[in-house]
Amino acid sequence: MEIMEKLQILSDAAKYDVACTSSGSDRKGRAGAIGNSVAPGICHTFSADGRCISLLKILYTNHCIYDCKYCINRSSNDVIRTSFTPEEVCRLTIEFYRRNYIEGLFLSSGIHNSPNETMAEIVEALMLLREKYRFNGYIHCKAIPGADPDLIELAGWYADRMSVNLELPTAEGLRELAPHKNRKNILLPMRQIQAGIEENMLAIGTSDSRGRFWYTQRELGRKEENSTLLLRSKLRRKLEIEEKKEKENTLILPDKFVPKVPSYGLSMQKEAKWSQESGGRFVPAGQSTQMIIGATGESDFQILSVSEALYKKFDLKRVFYSAFIRVNDDSHLPVLPGGPPLRREHRLYQADWLLRYYGFETAELLSESQPNFNELLDPKCDWAVRHPEKFPVEINRADYYTLLRVPGIGVRSARRIVKARQTGVLDFADLKKIGVVLKRAVYFITCRGKSFFSMQLSQNMILNQLLLAEKPIEQDGMQFRQLSLFDGSYEDLMGLSIEQKEKRVV
Repeated sequence: MEIMEKLQILSDAAKYDVACTSSGSDRKGRAGAIGNSVAPGICHTFSADGRCISLLKILYTNHCIYDCKYCINRSSNDVIRTSFTPEEVCRLTIEFYRRNYIEGLFLSSGIHNSPNETMAEIVEALMLLREKYRFNGYIHCKAIPGADPDLIELAGWYADRMSVNLELPTAEGLRELAPHKNRKNILLPMRQIQAGIEENMLAIGTSDSRGRFWYTQRELGRKEENSTLLLRSKLRRKLEIEEKKEKENTLILPDKFVPKVPSYGLSMQKEAKWSQESGGRFVPAGQSTQMIIGATGESDFQILSVSEALYKKFDLKRVFYSAFIRVNDDSHLPVLPGGPPLRREHRLYQADWLLRYYGFETAELLSESQPNFNELLDPKCDWAVRHPEKFPVEINRADYYTLLRVPGIGVRSARRIVKARQTGVLDFADLKKIGVVLKRAVYFITCRGKSFFSMQLSQNMILNQLLLAEKPIEQDGMQFRQLSLFDGSYEDLMGLSIEQKEKRVV
C-alpha cells in the first residue's frame, strides 16, 4: 500500500483519540536540529502569539488483537488494515513539518501481534525521528498497556508527553465492553511514567506542577542535616535502601542523569543521545489519559471522582472526556436517542477545570443524591444556585479564592480584581472593564455593600435568568453564533441588523 493510502486510513482511524491540548513543553531550536516546541502550542487552535498550531495525528497501525466493543478498529470488524513503518512515520513528520503543515506529532496505535512488538516499533520510530532526522518539535506518544516497562521508559526520553487511555471510567465498564483489557495493566504504565518523571526531577533538580521542589544529588548532600524537610518520595526511599545495602556512608549519584537503555530487540542499539542533548528530561510535558463518556452507565459523580483520584494519585496533566459515538452495531452498546452526549462532555470539561484551577472538589459539585450535572447550566452556576449561603460576595473585601467561586469570575479576572483593589474601590462598571461576565456574576456579588438589583431575587428567579442566559439569543430572526475565523463576516456571524451595521461603521 502506498504511503498516502496508509495516511488516509490511519489518520482517519486516529480521530477518536483526543489530542487538543497545550504542548506544555518548551524547547528552543538549535543548530543541527529541525523544529522546536512551544508550551502554549495547541492542536488545531491558536497560540498566544496568534500562530495556528497543529499536530500530525495518526495511528501507527489499525491492526488490533483486542475486540473492544466500542472501537472501530476492533479485531472482529471488517476494515482495511495497514501499518506504517518507523521510517514512514519519520518521513511523513519531516515532510509535513518542512511544508509548515504541522508543528508536532501525535502517535497512537492499535496493538499488532503483541503490546511489546507494537511498542518496540513506536520506540524505534521516535528514536529515528529524534536522532537520525534530528526532529526537535513536539511529540505526544501513547504508551501501550502490557508492554515491557523498559520500552515505555525509553519512549519517555524521546516524547514530550505520554498518555495511557483509561478507556472507561470504571473497572466494571471495562469488563463489560473491553473484556480483554484489565484496569491493572492500564494503571501500571501510568504509575511508571509518574515515577519516571519524579525520578528525573530528583536527578536534575526542578519543581513539579504542585510546586514541590526536587533536589539534585549535590544539593541533597549539602542538605543532609535538613533531610526531614525534603520530599520523601518512593524513589528516595529506594535509593536509601540501596545505599544501605552497599554500606556507603553518603548517597552519591551522578550530577547528570543518564537514561537506561534496555537491551531490547530494536534495530538501533545505542544510548539516547537526543535526550541528553535536550537536557535529559523524561516526559517533560507530563502525562494524560482519556475516558469514553456515555458508553456505560456511570454517573457524572463517578466519572469526576475517578478524574480527581487520577489527578491526585498520578499527577496527571489532563483527563480528556470523549462523548461515546456508536461506530459499531453491537447489542452491548447503548443507543443514545440524542446522539453522542456532547453537552454532557462539555459540562464535564467545565467541571474538570473547576477541579484543576478553581479549588473545587468533586464532593462539592456533586453527590450520590445528586449524581449528575444540570446539562442546561454551567457547573459553577449550578453550584452557586444550590449554595445561597455562600453569597453574596463583597467584591472589595473577598479574598482571591472566594472570588474564584463566583460565577462569571475567572482566574485572570480574579487576579485583576485583587490588584485593582489596591488603588481604589471597585463598582460594577469597573468589573465589566476588568473582564468579569456580569450577566452571571451580578446575582452573586455586591459592590460597596450594594446589590446590582433593587429587589431581592429568589433562588428560582436566579436559576431562570441563568438558564435564559445559556440559550442562544435571537435578534431580527438570526441567532448569535460562535465567532469563526473561516466562514462569514463578523457582522453576518453576530447577526447584526442593517441599522446596527451602519452604527458600527460610524
